[in-house]
Amino acid sequence: MIRFIGAGTRPDTEITVLERFWTLPNLVTVLRFLGIPLFVLFISQDRYGSAFLTLVAVGCTDWIDGYLARRLNQVSATGQWLDPVADRLALIIVAATFVVDGIAPAWLILSIAIPDAVLIANSLLLFRGNPDLPVSIVGKIRTALLLLGAPLLLLDRVEGFDQHWLEVSGSAVLALGCIGHVVAAAGYLVAAWRKYLHQRGQVPAGTGTGHAP
Repeated sequence: MIRFIGAGTRPDTEITVLERFWTLPNLVTVLRFLGIPLFVLFISQDRYGSAFLTLVAVGCTDWIDGYLARRLNQVSATGQWLDPVADRLALIIVAATFVVDGIAPAWLILSIAIPDAVLIANSLLLFRGNPDLPVSIVGKIRTALLLLGAPLLLLDRVEGFDQHWLEVSGSAVLALGCIGHVVAAAGYLVAAWRKYLHQRGQVPAGTGTGHAP
C-alpha cells in the first residue's frame, strides 16, 4: 500500500518545487474539479451508470496527478495546496450528493463535514489560513477508501448491477474511510497545535514541527 501511494518517486532525483501553475499534474487536478459538477448532474438525472464512470475517473485522477508530479519531477507550489483542496471538495460534494439522493445515510456527510469544519476553524484561528501541513499516510489511505467505497455503493444503483453484496461492500468500505477521516483529522489537529506552539517557542524543536501521523 505504501509503495502504491508513493508510486512514481525517483530515489535518484531531487524533487524541485516549481512555481508555475500549468504543469501536467495540475491539469489532471483541474480535470478532477470539472468532473465533480458533471457527477452531480448525472445523479440529478438518475443516470447512475454515467455517474459511476465519472466518479471512477475522478478517483483515478487523485492517484494519477501525484504519480505524474513525482515521476516527471513536476511538483509545484500550486499543486501542493490545489490537490488537497480538490480532494476535500470532491469528498464533501460526493457525500452530500449521496445523502440527498438517498444512496447513503446522513452519517456519511456528517463524518466528513464536521471534522473538516473543525480543521478549517482551527487553521483560521491559529494561522489565519493554511497551516501548510504534509498529507499523512492515514489521510491518503482514508481518501483511497472513500473514493473506492463510493463507486461500489453507486454501482448498486446501475441497472444490471443491483447486487446486495455491492451495497454491503460499499457501505463497509465507506464506513472504514469515514473512521479514517476522523482519525486523520485528529492527527492534523494535533499537528497544527504542535506547529503553532513550536513557532511561538513553547515546544522544543525535537518534538516535531507539525507533521501529521
